[in-house]
Amino acid sequence: MPKLIKERSKKAGLPPGTLIHIGEKKTGEARINIIDYDGTHLQEKEIKKLDECIQYKDKPTVTWINVDGIHQVEILEKLGDCFGLHPLVLEDILNTDQRPKMEDYGDYIYTVLKMIYYDDKNNGIVTEQVSIILGQNFVISFQEGIDGDVFNSVRERIRSEKSRIRRMGADYLAYSLLDSVVDNYFIVLERLGEKIEFLEDELVNNPTPKTLQIIHDLKREMIFLRKSVWPLREVINALERGESPMVKDATRIYLKDVYDHTIQVIDTVETFRDMLSGILDIYLSSISNRLNSVMKVLTIIATIFMPLTFLAGVYGMNFKYMPELEWHWGYPLILLVMVTIALSMLIYFKIKKWM
Repeated sequence: MPKLIKERSKKAGLPPGTLIHIGEKKTGEARINIIDYDGTHLQEKEIKKLDECIQYKDKPTVTWINVDGIHQVEILEKLGDCFGLHPLVLEDILNTDQRPKMEDYGDYIYTVLKMIYYDDKNNGIVTEQVSIILGQNFVISFQEGIDGDVFNSVRERIRSEKSRIRRMGADYLAYSLLDSVVDNYFIVLERLGEKIEFLEDELVNNPTPKTLQIIHDLKREMIFLRKSVWPLREVINALERGESPMVKDATRIYLKDVYDHTIQVIDTVETFRDMLSGILDIYLSSISNRLNSVMKVLTIIATIFMPLTFLAGVYGMNFKYMPELEWHWGYPLILLVMVTIALSMLIYFKIKKWM
């Protein structure tokens, strides 16, 4: 379950631009992969020394530099110096609790958003922050994790010489990365929708305390999804309608399609949130009705035994002169009276439809 709020206390009082990683500490070395391409050329490799990135800065081809793992601050510092990134941008990249946003710095555009995918092993959503730097002929993406991403489809399209992405510029590559992230939201929502449908069936058949825990987890995931998706609408809209020369007119129409997908995701998230609120109300009503049914049965039993207990109490008193105590048929008679009273009350409750 992703944390809604991450600790920022370590940065309290420090000057702006101080590079401190905020978020879950990752183990292992960060990886840097480069894909350099145009219509006829493709080069793909993993680099070990950051000095190799310098040669790609001013090349006429499109260069995609992908950094998996941002916990090694020195890597971001060197990349920032190489490509002229503002210290505040590097600070935002290291802060994994960023709200999705877009900032235009003139010679490059900085975009940050949340990449979300479903973890079948833990049966929940996994999230990590993705920062994208769009320059004139390059795109730099910074990923919080080192265990994979949702960009494999983009890589496959780049490897295909006949694909549109090979003929377009860096802005189209940035669009493709954004589109992959947004499209993966639909996959996550489909899985969550299946869980909600299963939850509805379980709620009707046999609600348990575990059902309440599942509802709570799903509501928390919906809150996180809403927090991640709502600001993304503003980001895509700003890229589509902005006047930055980094985004060409041919790419803006594709960004509009991403914007439409984002609206669909938001609508789906809101629908699921409403459904979960209704499911929670139904669960509480179901538990209350079950409790009422139990109390109804106990009340009927107690009501039937009240007169029987009264009779048993009367004849259980230790008075010496009680004529009925000397009767030969006293014991069977009082039992017959008790049975008659109990049956009469049961018949009365049936007529009143109290049971």
